[in-house]
Amino acid sequence: MPKSVEFPAGQVAERLGQVSILSSLSDRQLRKLAGWVKIVAYGEGETIVKRGEGGIGLFLILDGSAEVRRGGRKLARLGVGQFFGEMTLFDHQPRSADVVAAQPSKVAVLSSYEFWGFAETEPKVLRGILEEMTRRLRETNQALSE
Repeated sequence: MPKSVEFPAGQVAERLGQVSILSSLSDRQLRKLAGWVKIVAYGEGETIVKRGEGGIGLFLILDGSAEVRRGGRKLARLGVGQFFGEMTLFDHQPRSADVVAAQPSKVAVLSSYEFWGFAETEPKVLRGILEEMTRRLRETNQALSE
């Protein structure tokens, strides 16, 4: 069963700045956003998110690693500084894969509720996020048209 834990706020802010859709935020904004996240610990083999379930938000690996799986097949291994679930900040679609802790891990969880609460206090951050999401969509469209 996951449990809330402590993690140095400065490191949380630094790692949030590595998330592509948050990379345009200033250091001040990242420190402020770090105050909105919850740090959760997962044991090896524990499910972080389950395919088909509604998503709550973005997950950022602070310590440890996780595997993305679908139908028992390993799709990816995620390590420190990597993230998943970012689309759930903007829609509430079901998860497309399982994510399981590959070893004991600490994860920062930014729910869509906290994200939008933060965005209301810092509305200019939405521009950077939209620019990054648009860039990613263009890259996907380009790859599909080749």
